[in-house]
Amino acid sequence: MNPPRISRRTLFPAAAALSLTGCKATDLANALTPAGGVTRESTSAYGPLPRHRMDLYRPAALSETAPLVVFVHGGGWRSGSRAQYPFIALPLAQLGCMVAVPDYRLWPEARFPEFVEDTALAVRVLAAREPTRRLILMGHSAGAFNAACVALDASWGAQAAVGGFIGLAGPYDFGASEVDPPAIFPAPRVRAAPSPLRAGVTPPLLLLHGEADTIVGPYHSRILAARAMEAGVPVRHVTYPRMGHLGVIAALASPARWLGLADAGVRDEVATFLFTPAQRTEARG
Repeated sequence: MNPPRISRRTLFPAAAALSLTGCKATDLANALTPAGGVTRESTSAYGPLPRHRMDLYRPAALSETAPLVVFVHGGGWRSGSRAQYPFIALPLAQLGCMVAVPDYRLWPEARFPEFVEDTALAVRVLAAREPTRRLILMGHSAGAFNAACVALDASWGAQAAVGGFIGLAGPYDFGASEVDPPAIFPAPRVRAAPSPLRAGVTPPLLLLHGEADTIVGPYHSRILAARAMEAGVPVRHVTYPRMGHLGVIAALASPARWLGLADAGVRDEVATFLFTPAQRTEARG
């Protein structure tokens, strides 16, 4: 049985939901998320284009050995902004991490591979600025695809800088025939660049996915986890039975945890991975 297509009827309505109703939800989450002990630097440039900007978050007690988390937002490659994600960046920074949230070019201005190239450029610039920190590349949904490409495939020119990858509900293996509109992933370009699944898997991986995700099927994370296991790469793969596509990222937000609306295990998995480099290969569902 073939996996379900990732189409305009699935991934892109989810992006629209985040941009419309979800945007109101993120506004509320951001308003309720405490910023104490964290400084935020907006509009730091990592390249020459208007979307080559990122927000940087630093805890007041940032240690020299604290990791640098680069969070790549989702949005179906045609929506989303770093300005929407303080509710993710602030809790990560309050764990003691330095956090960067870069924008990247979106369709119709850009198509594959431009948005992956932007992610790779941001990683290279950040690694050069913070050469002593363990850089963890983290992404949700479409952002997890960008991040996985950079973390798992040396041809993007930034893999050597990546010390770990956290994928939240990411699509990791599909081609132009599975994305609608197909102009975002032109077939010749897709054929010329490997899927993350077919690239060399080297950094430790943490893959989190909701079993109730009808936008990006959890099989994506299962297959990537199996690929890592075959390669002997440390991987932690966790699925959550009643969690949907947005639940895995909402679970990182402080307000959702306070209200008992999120699985605290998601935050715990991320925190453990950030401060204890993965040494195990394990799957849990």
